[in-house]
Amino acid sequence: MVEVAAERGKQHSSRVSEAGAGWACAEPGTFAQLRPDKGGFTWLNLRTLWLSRNEILAGLFGDPSGEVRERWIAAQEARGIDPEFRIKPGVGGNFNFLILGDTGEGDASQYAVVPGMLRLGQDTSFAVIASDVIYPTGSGNEYGNKFFRPYQDYEAPIYAIPGNHDWYDGLGGFMRVFCDAPPLKPKPDRGLRGLLWRKPETIDEAKLAEARKLRGRPAQQAAQPASYWAIESDSLVIVGVDTGIKNVIDKAQTAWLRRVSLDPRPKILVTGKPIYTGNVHKPSLLEEGGTIDDIVRDPAHRYVAAIGGDVHNYQRYPVKVGDRVIQYVVTGGGGAFMHATHIIDRVDVAGVAEDDFKCYPLRGDSLSFYSQLYARRLRMKWLRLTPEEAVCIMSSRIGNRPARPIEGQVTVTRRMRWAARLLGAWPWPFRLPVDKVFHRFLSELSDWDHPPFFKQFLHVSVTPDRLTLRCFAATGCLEQELRPPLEDEVHIGLS
Repeated sequence: MVEVAAERGKQHSSRVSEAGAGWACAEPGTFAQLRPDKGGFTWLNLRTLWLSRNEILAGLFGDPSGEVRERWIAAQEARGIDPEFRIKPGVGGNFNFLILGDTGEGDASQYAVVPGMLRLGQDTSFAVIASDVIYPTGSGNEYGNKFFRPYQDYEAPIYAIPGNHDWYDGLGGFMRVFCDAPPLKPKPDRGLRGLLWRKPETIDEAKLAEARKLRGRPAQQAAQPASYWAIESDSLVIVGVDTGIKNVIDKAQTAWLRRVSLDPRPKILVTGKPIYTGNVHKPSLLEEGGTIDDIVRDPAHRYVAAIGGDVHNYQRYPVKVGDRVIQYVVTGGGGAFMHATHIIDRVDVAGVAEDDFKCYPLRGDSLSFYSQLYARRLRMKWLRLTPEEAVCIMSSRIGNRPARPIEGQVTVTRRMRWAARLLGAWPWPFRLPVDKVFHRFLSELSDWDHPPFFKQFLHVSVTPDRLTLRCFAATGCLEQELRPPLEDEVHIGLS
């Protein structure tokens, strides 16, 4: 089924036409009917920002995630979990699964992913959520409309690794839902951090029990041992790691990761923080020294891919390591606001050629959408760039052939260059890191609840000899719900 859908999806992707990108949305999709209400999630809210303050406090006063994680692990071990944190779904050597990243806003941008995911997920054995299951703070009281309801019709187990937002609740909601763990006994944290730190919410057990009924069928049930784990099959081991708030792997988790990495089977790493993103190498630090990429690159460990969430778009970097290629993937388009791709410079990190790099949305679509968004918000019509204009600007800026064919002739004008400058896609005549400002703040404050959404998810097929990774788009348009566009596909040898 997915092979046929993939072939059909190629013909309707953003790399083929503007319609494939969702620009000509003749009819919105059915996702709106799935939503429990018409409310939207927004970061343009002081209360939301205040609830998320633990990110800043962890940077100023230290990240307690490692210490808290040790307490969770000790409590789970006392309950008799597998000490090697293994999950054995019994899938054999041939199976399929889904990966979604950064899902839990609970608004239109999350629900827009669901129809395509359900359509292409019918042949999958399980799904994995990579980072930030629930925004803004991972509260167990918000899992109803942000996890159980959107995925109520997915007929297989869902496993997850937490993102920084799930940690803002001390991992209380995450551990309760995915590990069926009772709450930790509170431990006082003295000093200014303890005074300002947002404390975990008390979970309304009756409300959570009612929400669980939405995914209450036997085929949907599974409990993972902890916030990090290894899913074992005959052909592949999927290793999930917990990067906490500040992207550091504690000593106990590192020791476990080194042990599980010695398994002779090929492996995929799933992590809350991508190792390559935005043409920059950003591996998670190991508390004992070194980085997680040192483990991934070791040929004895046989990692073929490292897939991370946190950044809300899709990127793929095929990095040559010795005589092999490791696919480093960003997959954070599962439901939250879209991080701009048009601020990604010409790719050259780790020797990856620009033509081998893939991203979604395409840089031109990213630039065009943000230009139209801010042209409306700022009432500056001159800021608006059509998709074709934006594609030409990005091609001129990056120095590559446009990913999508252009009809007719487009001349890059001074107005277009200034519009691109303001949005971080064209250099300024003087030093001004506007692109960093755009990525760090404006993307986050630019969420929207109408098509095109430029969301995505991964479908992964595994055989004893080959792994096929496909990125499918979710625009929010009915046409793309019925035929999810295939935006990228890569085949990886496992033998």
